[in-house]
Amino acid sequence: MPPTAQGPRVLLRQLREVMAEQDKAQNRLNRITEIIAANVVAEVCSIYVLRSDEMLELYATKGLKPSAVHRTRMKIGEGLVGTIAATSKLLNLSNAQSHAAFKFLPETGEEIFHSFLGVPILRNGVTAGVLVVQNETLRKYTPEEEEALQTTAMVLAEIIASGELDDNGKIKTALNQPLYLKGEPLVAGIALGQVVLHEPRVVVTDFVARDIGEEQQRLIQALGQLRVQVDKLVMTADIARMVDYSDVLETYRMFAHDQGWARRIEAIIATGLTAEAAVERIQNETRARMLKAPDPYLRERLHDLDDLANRLLRILTGTAETAAREDLPENSIIIAHNMGPAELLDYDRDKIRGVIFEEAGASSHVAIVARALDIPTVCQLENIVDLVETGDDIIVDGARGDVQIRPSAEIKEAYEHKVRFQARKQARFARLRNVEPITSDGRRISLNVNAGLLIDLPHLDESGADGIGLFRTELQFMLSRTLPGRQEQQRLYKSVMQAAGKRPVVFRTLDIGTDKMLPYLKSAREENPAMGWRGIRMSMERPAFMKLQVRAFLRAASGRSLHLMFPMIAEIDEFTEARKLVLSEYRMLQKNGKPVPDKIHIGAMIEVPSLLWQLDHLVEEADFLSIGSNDLIQYLFASDRGNPKLNKYYDTLSPIMLRLLRDIVQRCRAASVPLTLCGEMASDPLEAMALVGIGFDSISMAPASVGPVKSMILKLDQSHLARFMKPLLDTPVKSLRPQLQAYADGRKLLV
Repeated sequence: MPPTAQGPRVLLRQLREVMAEQDKAQNRLNRITEIIAANVVAEVCSIYVLRSDEMLELYATKGLKPSAVHRTRMKIGEGLVGTIAATSKLLNLSNAQSHAAFKFLPETGEEIFHSFLGVPILRNGVTAGVLVVQNETLRKYTPEEEEALQTTAMVLAEIIASGELDDNGKIKTALNQPLYLKGEPLVAGIALGQVVLHEPRVVVTDFVARDIGEEQQRLIQALGQLRVQVDKLVMTADIARMVDYSDVLETYRMFAHDQGWARRIEAIIATGLTAEAAVERIQNETRARMLKAPDPYLRERLHDLDDLANRLLRILTGTAETAAREDLPENSIIIAHNMGPAELLDYDRDKIRGVIFEEAGASSHVAIVARALDIPTVCQLENIVDLVETGDDIIVDGARGDVQIRPSAEIKEAYEHKVRFQARKQARFARLRNVEPITSDGRRISLNVNAGLLIDLPHLDESGADGIGLFRTELQFMLSRTLPGRQEQQRLYKSVMQAAGKRPVVFRTLDIGTDKMLPYLKSAREENPAMGWRGIRMSMERPAFMKLQVRAFLRAASGRSLHLMFPMIAEIDEFTEARKLVLSEYRMLQKNGKPVPDKIHIGAMIEVPSLLWQLDHLVEEADFLSIGSNDLIQYLFASDRGNPKLNKYYDTLSPIMLRLLRDIVQRCRAASVPLTLCGEMASDPLEAMALVGIGFDSISMAPASVGPVKSMILKLDQSHLARFMKPLLDTPVKSLRPQLQAYADGRKLLV
C-alpha cells in the first residue's frame, strides 16, 4: 500500500527520533533502514555510502543478509547502485534483474527480490551514497514512494556529511576525504587553518511542512522579493553598463523569472516539504545534472542558478549574507567564488591566514588588496566552494598554488615544518632590511614598493624599501561609495608622504576603466574596455575630475617634492595636455597664496606599445618614466592578462619582451631620464634578476618581495649576467626562463 501524503512527514519525524537516541551508530543506522522500509512498504531497504576510495559500501540493510554489511562494495558505475551513483538519477524498476546494468551479488541474498527503487543521496549536487528499497513482487513504485525516498535521501546526506553515523569520528566518505587541488599562485606564503565560506551555505533544518498552503504562500512572497532584488541589480545603470556583463545579467534575470523553476519547487512543497527544503531539493537535483553536462556554457550557468537558489534560501530563512564575517576562528581561510576589494577588507585581518578564489585572477583588485595584506592567496580553483565545508581543515600554499583540503596528519606535519622554515627565511630577509641592495660587482639597485592603501604603509619600513615606486590612487575611489572630495583625497596623500618621510613616493593619477569601474561613475558600455575609455583618456575627458585630484596632490605635497605620473599614455599629445593641466593648477595655487610643493616631477607610464615610437620625444618632456609591465605585456602579445587560458601563450621572460625592455632602458639612459619598472614582473626574484641583467637599476614590487629580491641582488654579479643574457636575447625561442633559472640555480642566487 503506497504511503499517504503524510508519509514523508511521519518518516522524517521518526528519523529525527532515531538520530536523537543515545545508541551505537550501527544500531541507529539499522533502525533507519527499518523505518524507511515500513514507510514505503518494502521488504528491503539498504543504505550504500560512497567511501573516500570511490567505492560504494553497504553500510546498513533491512532485508538483505546482515553478513553483507560492510563487506559488499562496488565501483561507481558498477551494477544498479553504481549506475545511480554515476548518473545521479533514480532508477524505478519492476524487474531489476532484467536491466542491463544489473549485477548479481550472491553474498547479499537479493536474488529473490525483483522490484527495485534506488535514489542518489546528494549533497551540493555531489553523490554521497545511494538509498535503495526492494520487493519480491513485480511492481512499479509510485511517484509518492519516489518522493518519500528522495526526501529521506536529503536527510541522510546531512547525516553522512556530519559524521553522525560513526561512533569514532567521521565516516571516511567522499564528502570528507582528503583532497589536493592545484590553482594559480597569487600571493606567496603558506597558511594552515579552517575553511570560512565568504557566502556561507544556508543549512536547512526544518524539512517537514506543518501547513502546505502556508509554505506555498511563503514561496510566492520569497520569489517576489528575489525578483525585485534581481531586477534592481540588472537595472542599476552603473552595473548594467559595465563591460560585457549586461547580457549575463539579463540571463540571470531570466532564470529568476523562470516559471518552470517556481512550479517545480511548488510541486515539491505539495509533497509535504517546507519551502526551503523544496528549494534545496531542486537545487541539489539541478546541480547534479549540470555538473555532468558536457556543455561548458551550461556549467557556467550553474553559478547563476546556485546564486539564485542561495538568495532565495536566505530570504526564506532570514539568513544574513555577511554571517561569515562574524565570530571568525583565529586561523580563518576565506574561500569565495569572487569578491570585491572592500569585502576582503571587511574581515578581521588578524584572524585571516589565507584566501582562495574560485574565479578572481591575478590582476583583479581583490588580488591587489590580498597582496597589500600579504595574505597567502590562490585563485582559479574550479568548484572549490562546493568541495569544502565551513570548519574543514585546509592548507594554502600561495607560492605554488597548492591547496590541501582535509589533509592527513602527515601532510599537516610536513607543511608545519615548511612554515617554520619560511619563518626562518623571513627572519633572514628582515636582517637585510638596512643593508644596501648592491650587487657583488658594485651596482646599486633601487628597490621600491607598490602600494594603494594606508594598510600598505607599514611595509615601507618593514621591508627597508627605498620608497614607493607606484601608489595606485584609484583604490581609494573604488572603496568609497561616493566620489572622495578634495580634502579626503588630500588627507590620504599627505598620510602616505608623511609615512614615507624623505623617501620618494610616485603617485599615479586615477587609472579607472575596464574592470575598475566606479559605482558612482556612469560610463558607456564598451565591446573592448581594456582598449577603451580608461586611464588618462577618462581623466582628461573629465577635466573637473582630474583637477580635483591634482589639487589634492599639490596641497598634500606642500613643502616637499611631488612625483606624479599619468597612466595609459598612448601618444605624446596626451602627456603634454595632462602636464599642462598640472602646471596650470600649480600656478593657480601659487597665485592665490596657497602652499605648494617645492618641486614637481611629472612622468608617464609606458604601457601602450604605440608610445615606444615616440619615446625620443617623450624623454625630452618627461621628468621620469615607469614601465607598467602588466599592461605592456598584455598589449604586446594581444593576450588578456585576466584570462588564465592565455597564460601559456606568452612569458614575461620571452626574449621579445626582454629585448623591448632593454631598448627602453638604453634610450632612457642615453637621455638621462630616470626609469623604473613597477609591474608584477619585478615581484618575482627570477624575473627581477632578468631585469637587473638587462640594465634596470630601479624596480618596484610587492612589499613581501623586497627581501627575496634584495637577497638575490647581494649575490648577483650584474655585469656577468648581462654578458650571459646578451646573446640569448636574439634567440628565436619562446622563453628564456629555463636558461635563467639554471643560471640562478648554479650560483645559488634564489632562496
